[in-house]
Amino acid sequence: MAVQMPFSGLHILHRLVRMCTSSTAHHRHRDILVKLTKSKREIRPFSSACVKYNENESSDTKLTSRQALLSKRRRPLSPLERISNLLPQDALTPEVMQLREQNQQEPEEETNIQREHALVTESAEEESGHEAVHKDDDSSTHHASDAANSSESQLNGALHHEENICIPPTLPGESLLAFGELLVAVHLKKGRVDFRKMFELQRGARLQSSWGTILHDNIAGQPAGQTLKTGRRVPIFIKRPSLEDYVLYMKRGPAIAYPKDACNMMMMMDVTEGDCVLESGSGSGAMSLFLSRAVGSRGSVLSVEVRADHYKRAMLNYKRWRTSWSLRRGEEWPDNVQFHNADLCTASSLLAGRGFHSVALDMINPQLVLTTVIPHLHSGAICAVYLANITQVIDLLEGLRCLALPLRCERIIEVPLRDWLVAPAIQKDGRYCIRKTPILDKEQSEEDGKSEEDDDELTTEGNPAFGSIPYIVRPHPEQMSHTAFLVKLRKYVQ
Repeated sequence: MAVQMPFSGLHILHRLVRMCTSSTAHHRHRDILVKLTKSKREIRPFSSACVKYNENESSDTKLTSRQALLSKRRRPLSPLERISNLLPQDALTPEVMQLREQNQQEPEEETNIQREHALVTESAEEESGHEAVHKDDDSSTHHASDAANSSESQLNGALHHEENICIPPTLPGESLLAFGELLVAVHLKKGRVDFRKMFELQRGARLQSSWGTILHDNIAGQPAGQTLKTGRRVPIFIKRPSLEDYVLYMKRGPAIAYPKDACNMMMMMDVTEGDCVLESGSGSGAMSLFLSRAVGSRGSVLSVEVRADHYKRAMLNYKRWRTSWSLRRGEEWPDNVQFHNADLCTASSLLAGRGFHSVALDMINPQLVLTTVIPHLHSGAICAVYLANITQVIDLLEGLRCLALPLRCERIIEVPLRDWLVAPAIQKDGRYCIRKTPILDKEQSEEDGKSEEDDDELTTEGNPAFGSIPYIVRPHPEQMSHTAFLVKLRKYVQ
């Protein structure tokens, strides 16, 4: 809507000229303004193309109001652009930075176009000039609004894309905790494990501990790796057991092959996917589980146990792990282990027509079954033997010498595992200790002594500087003792 500009509008124009020009140019414009007030001028509609000075004035000493407004005119910023300009550059993604550069270039191009339109309209007639200015302003504002909408939509898309990229609460391929699967509860006290228990999640059951209870119904449906509090407000960490955790905490019959030894045995045997492996001495099923994962769905493991109670325990542990895995992953664990309750010394019919890529023996007297096993072992393959004491190693080597079997002893190793305790030094009151630096100058030592009296030691609530806190480093008081000797035997061609 057009509004007629009163005489007082000239004072507003005068103030705009003062703000936009220098002090020397201000006097020239003031003279021009006095001339304009004395002359009779036509009152024109006030629109986006404002009042124009006398056409007789020189172009180098005048600045039209339309040119001033168009030169200062800027596209309004959207809320998203304002937020992105307030944020530091380190917090922005490359996509948002690219959009910001494009938006900075667009206003410069728009202002250049608007200035060209203003110069063209000034040279035209007044009547046609006003009409052209109206059209140019409408097109420029339409172009600016389109550019603003396009840039805003691009920013919205980039930010919406960042919001959609979220980390799922569970590991890829896993689901939330469900009834029937195995879990491990851990409570730490002063950095040490004070409570650890593996249990099966059941409806209506409770997790019992000395620090209170937790309902299994409150655990179900939660993501793994979460800390829940008991009725006594004690935090308990709930996690899914790895295969190593399951082997260490499952119910046992005999002693298990510890993970550190099982891994080295499989490295000796060079077990790969698709291999056929023979295991003698199922025990509690620990080595059978490691071999089952190593050979995969295309391989197979033949596990032979002479004792019936050990045979049942190994089968139950293997089945329990497979059930928990299917609930956890939604897919079946490979059923690639065949358990047999038999004596390998007299089980030649069980091995008839079969060849093995490697053999794992966990027996008291492994030299007694070598004559039955070695003919079914491929040439160049490995037979790894798990022995508890060194006297068994001597009996094995003596048996190889007497039997004259095509086996060569390549290695006899023991795998030590030593845990270490590494923690920052903390006083009894909970404050960090401060690393003391040596003082060489007496005057400096006096100044430092005064500053130490004023500055108290850092507390745990502060943020100490890097390298200012001493650490305690020593072997962990709870160490794993000796487990076994591992003997690597390779079959050669006679």
